[in-house]
Amino acid sequence: MRKAVIAGNWKMHMTCAEAQAFAEVFRPSVEDLPADREVVLAPPFTAIPTLSAALAGSGVRIAAQNVHWEDKGAYTGMVSAPMLLEHGVTHAIVGHSEPRKYYSETDEQINLRARAAQAAGLIPILCVGESLDQREASETERVIHRQVEQGLEGIDPERLIVAYEPIWAIGTGKTCAADEANRICGLIRGWVGFDGVIVQYGGSVNPATIDQLMAQPEIDGVLVGGASLDPQGFARIANYQPPA
Repeated sequence: MRKAVIAGNWKMHMTCAEAQAFAEVFRPSVEDLPADREVVLAPPFTAIPTLSAALAGSGVRIAAQNVHWEDKGAYTGMVSAPMLLEHGVTHAIVGHSEPRKYYSETDEQINLRARAAQAAGLIPILCVGESLDQREASETERVIHRQVEQGLEGIDPERLIVAYEPIWAIGTGKTCAADEANRICGLIRGWVGFDGVIVQYGGSVNPATIDQLMAQPEIDGVLVGGASLDPQGFARIANYQPPA
């Protein structure tokens, strides 16, 4: 049975002091989570050591928001997998729509990042998703299929998480209908070709929508943005209770 992975992406938020304060509130709320789920938090690089230490022994995993494909070299501003492993990082987000948009990351580069993460022992969280223009042009399936095919070349699907994040629903307050998110997540699983792969949904997930989303059979967790910055709200998401 696939384990649900509830992940929070803090993006460019939280100083070390703020991360410490978050952990003090959040940790007691997730120490008795059901065994069918796992929580992952992706703070900024600077806050990784602080958060990793504050949550040590709690079962909460730490992710990086990106990772370079080389272990070392003349890559100013980049962070490698060995640097992350030193601080207890277990996962790495790759292919998020913001690096794709703002830094022109290509599917080839994203694949290199995912392969480097796996080679080092990290679990990549590969983000895929369509823009509003692509959805309105009925190109959703073509775009995501391409992202999956090119992003996962040479990747072990047993050590992988794929996050479906429709770009038009990220930070907009718009949430893809649960049944449509479920449909796309099912397609992604088929394209990956491994029934056990974990497929998350992301896009304005919050405490009001989590129960319905997690009731869908093809959705194995969520990748949460803004709502993960509130320790009590994110604890509610981690403690989701799908309707019977």
